[in-house]
Amino acid sequence: MASSNDIKNGSVLNLDGNLWSVIEFQHVKPGKGGAFVRTKLKNVLSGKVVDKTFNAGAKVDFETVDRRDMQYLYSDGEDFIFMDPSTFDQVTIPAAVMGDATDYLLENESATIGSHNGNPIFLELPASVVLEVTYTEPGLQGDRSSGGTKPATVETGKEIQVPLFLETGTKVKVDTRSGDYLGRVN
Repeated sequence: MASSNDIKNGSVLNLDGNLWSVIEFQHVKPGKGGAFVRTKLKNVLSGKVVDKTFNAGAKVDFETVDRRDMQYLYSDGEDFIFMDPSTFDQVTIPAAVMGDATDYLLENESATIGSHNGNPIFLELPASVVLEVTYTEPGLQGDRSSGGTKPATVETGKEIQVPLFLETGTKVKVDTRSGDYLGRVN
């Protein structure tokens, strides 16, 4: 057991039998009353985000989560196979743990896998990935300067909004947190 004063971004807490990852924290010392720690927590399994406040010095149960960079190899039905590039050990990740990551992950790409007691519990992608546009309607002449967007399908099957001037075959940078188009890649 540690105290709430030890809370940092990325820490994993065990609250009522559930694992919560600390997204944000702030130590607050008001003029009146005792100090406290205001946190934003994300449920490691479900992805639900909640705000929670701890009194300063309150006992908090920290959990050890092993984070390893792994390479995505292939999918096998509902499971996804990853390999540790240093030991060549293969790990099977169920679709429930993958979540929306399948919309941005290509074979041979790297991702961080978090495991607790040997069980994979979450997957973190890089902030952005480069994907190729496999289909989009052709842009019209004169649409080059307007700020409009159109739907485009990228090579993973995810549909994103791109500027009107982009064509099929263009490589684009995509934000993995929001699915937003970030720019063209040459």
